[in-house]
Amino acid sequence: MALGILTNVAATYAENNLNQTQNSLQSVLQQLSSGSRINSGADDAAGLSVADGLHANEAALTQSAQNATNGVGLLQTADGALSQVTNLLDRAVTLATEASNGGLTTAQSTAADTEFQSILTEIGNIGTSTNFNSNAVFSATATDFVVSDGTTSGTTTISATTGALTTTSLGFTATDVLTSQAAAKTTLTDITAAISTVASQRGTIGANINQLNAAANVASSEEVNLSSAESNVRSTNYGQATSDLAKYQVLSQTGISALAQANSVQQEILKLLQ
Repeated sequence: MALGILTNVAATYAENNLNQTQNSLQSVLQQLSSGSRINSGADDAAGLSVADGLHANEAALTQSAQNATNGVGLLQTADGALSQVTNLLDRAVTLATEASNGGLTTAQSTAADTEFQSILTEIGNIGTSTNFNSNAVFSATATDFVVSDGTTSGTTTISATTGALTTTSLGFTATDVLTSQAAAKTTLTDITAAISTVASQRGTIGANINQLNAAANVASSEEVNLSSAESNVRSTNYGQATSDLAKYQVLSQTGISALAQANSVQQEILKLLQ
């Protein structure tokens, strides 16, 4: 190779290789310091797309589990209220049974009816005043709870209905009064039917609670699996990264040395001029 000073090809090669080594070394240091293998699209464009997609799925599933849990809370509130209604109806059964049996004075019949009417009033109050998150709990209109992984195919809507809770919805009429023996017998039949209605209502609510709990468990389990998958794509492999760090540190040192040597070669030309 002819000696010349206009172009130092060896130095150019050494500099290019050193620049590549420095870029690789910087990338490895980013991976080690951040814990992430992918710190920009340049590191792994396809991997970044996969990891970000999985992260979006995780976010949707986390909120979906919360949605289902909120639904369970609403339905449990309704079930607890209906349990109290059943207790009130059990007391009403006692009053109606007592009044349907002869031997009560007019004052006693009136007292029994007064208590019975207060029971009906309290049932109505429970139906109108029971709230969850400032929303009325009892309604004939279904409430929709959405469970999704962020995709159309992975979205499920669970409709839950607590049902209305009024004296009318339970089958009571204006003729339901504990004032005569005959009326008490009729009222006793209506109370028994109301207890059955409440039991059926609680059964429906219980089935919806089980469905929402299952949906929340599935969403939580899927979120954990996707989180693991994202970690496999995104996280730094410290064994590989530390090995690369040692390699690039050595290459950096040898590259600097090689560049210095390539630059010193042209100094030999001065000896020809002496």
